[in-house]
Amino acid sequence: MTLSLPRSDLGNHIVTNQPIPRDARDLWAGDAALRSATAACGGRGQNLSQVGAVYGGETMLNAADDARRDLPRLTLFARSGRRLDEVAFTPGYHTCLGTGIEQGYASQPWDGQPGGHVSHAAHVYMLSQIEPAVCCPLTMTYAAVPALRANPELDAIWAPRLTSGVYDPTTRPVSEKQGVTLGMAMTEKQGGSDVRANSTTATRDGDVYRLNGHKWFCSAPMSDGFLTLAYAEGGLTCFLVPRWLEGERNGIRLQRLKDKLGNKANASSEIEYVDALAYQLGDEGDGVRTIIEMVHHTRLDTAMAPAGLMRAALAEAHWWAEGRSTFQRRLIDQPLMRSVLADLALDWEGATAVGFFMARAFDGDTAQDRALARIGVALAKFLSNKRCIPVIGEAMEVLGGMGYVEETPMPWLYREAPLNGIWEGSGNVICLDILRTLARDPLAGEALNATLDAARGHDPRFDAALEAHRARWPALPEEGEARWFVESLATLLTAAALFQLAPNAVADGYVGTRVAGARGHILGAVSGLDTQAIISRIG
Repeated sequence: MTLSLPRSDLGNHIVTNQPIPRDARDLWAGDAALRSATAACGGRGQNLSQVGAVYGGETMLNAADDARRDLPRLTLFARSGRRLDEVAFTPGYHTCLGTGIEQGYASQPWDGQPGGHVSHAAHVYMLSQIEPAVCCPLTMTYAAVPALRANPELDAIWAPRLTSGVYDPTTRPVSEKQGVTLGMAMTEKQGGSDVRANSTTATRDGDVYRLNGHKWFCSAPMSDGFLTLAYAEGGLTCFLVPRWLEGERNGIRLQRLKDKLGNKANASSEIEYVDALAYQLGDEGDGVRTIIEMVHHTRLDTAMAPAGLMRAALAEAHWWAEGRSTFQRRLIDQPLMRSVLADLALDWEGATAVGFFMARAFDGDTAQDRALARIGVALAKFLSNKRCIPVIGEAMEVLGGMGYVEETPMPWLYREAPLNGIWEGSGNVICLDILRTLARDPLAGEALNATLDAARGHDPRFDAALEAHRARWPALPEEGEARWFVESLATLLTAAALFQLAPNAVADGYVGTRVAGARGHILGAVSGLDTQAIISRIG
């Protein structure tokens, strides 16, 4: 279907100062920051150019609108009274999720070709701009692959199907499907992030286990299976729980769907295990160590997604500023608006650069690369998500009252903004994880320091800030200072990424305002930025 422009000649309601809403767009061709960062980090640009056109195309935009408009519906029982424990989704949701699978969102990092994680990060960045709700099951499917290696037999069954690029939403045993998805169910109401407080039990039943307990949060409950934690005789253990067994449903009972602030097209649920059959993944008592492989990879996506969300909001604000006039001047030509847009763009550029910087470390094959990925992805997740909420709020304000209206994407982007800062560890959890990593893993600290030291010489303000950071914290800080310490370290790491991946005007502006602190306390309270060079990167 070809979109036709709405009429502007409406009699007394002639429309002269409302930009025509943006429709289909090429998310790759229209984003210089994405293209340059991906190329510098070794991503697969030729493939991603096709992906960007598909994700931003009319079919996906319409499907995403459909998924947000017609939300998931929980069906606990069939008419006969038999349990179903199923969630029904709109066709638009299936289109978005299936397209992500088919385009390689979950499979590219594991196909043995160079640049897989960088290319995956580009998928996360682009699809987050269209419908982030499907990114949750896609991300968990991607991230489950390394965790499955703890059990070669399970790995041989599940990994080829997780990475097949085939989307099959039917309810059948894994043996009958070419493509599957995996979810995660760790959180319980009494523990939250403290999974050692969990109470779900696992009882051995021959070669398998039977799980009983309640999980407070299980996203994507229609996945083909779930990685979960439960207490076996030997301690907290990781298990793979298939949703469907040969000829019958497993003992996974959906209790209710969560009524969330955002991400509404994705069904997040509470579930109960009732003698659910489960397969051991890793040794008994080694559950956290086993599932942390999945958490580590999901954190890459929670570090990358806020860059995509900021990009979507900023592009919308830029489009509005170019098409709207006040006081006989376009908004985009007004110096104060240019300061606001340029300042917003610096946070987007920083999140984009540090996200791809970390994806490149995930692609690396040395111990140094792996160590940098462990510490760096947590730093990137913390800072980029803290920046995301105010950036989208200010971008919404650029549109004025129109930005508060659901016909624009700004409300759903704003509701989405806090999610990735909470998922896979909220701010305090991430800060404490960073302190633990630096205390227990000397190579992580060495890799991080080497990265920061390699950035010396680009800007004397960066060099001075790095020295000041190390003078302020010659050793790890007390817990109460963890956020200050992590913010400082993450800001320096982001600047180091920008030196490599962004133009001088962007890196200079970021260092001056974020590292050296030559600014006020709110977005847009800046001076001396090369606004033309920075804003030109938006679109």
